Amino acid sequence: MTQQHAQHFAEEWISAFNSHDLTAILNHYADDLEFYSPFITGLKFNESGCITSKQELERYFQVGLSAYPDLYFILHTVFVGIDTLVIQYTSVNGRLASEVFQLNEHGKAEKVLCHYAMDISIS
Repeated sequence: MTQQHAQHFAEEWISAFNSHDLTAILNHYADDLEFYSPFITGLKFNESGCITSKQELERYFQVGLSAYPDLYFILHTVFVGIDTLVIQYTSVNGRLASEVFQLNEHGKAEKVLCHYAMDISIS
């Protein structure tokens, strides 16, 4: 993983979410994956906080985009690891977020760990 590849992935990922383009968003993910986020339980999508298929991820993102129609992310920093990257950004309602992406050989996220600096309980 190079800084250039990680930066490109992050910028495309942010752009896809900011345009609310579900097809472009999903293009960043592998068909079989592990996706962990406290928003999964916060949005009452499931109780485990984990999604394991792209079809389920699509339904989850549809719920999220409906719950946050003004969703807009601001990219701050991209960190590079071995076949991983971390995107630090401002998420919904001004929440600072970091997501760890483990990419497969095709450059698609196969494991994602989402973290937020503030309570994500949905009221």
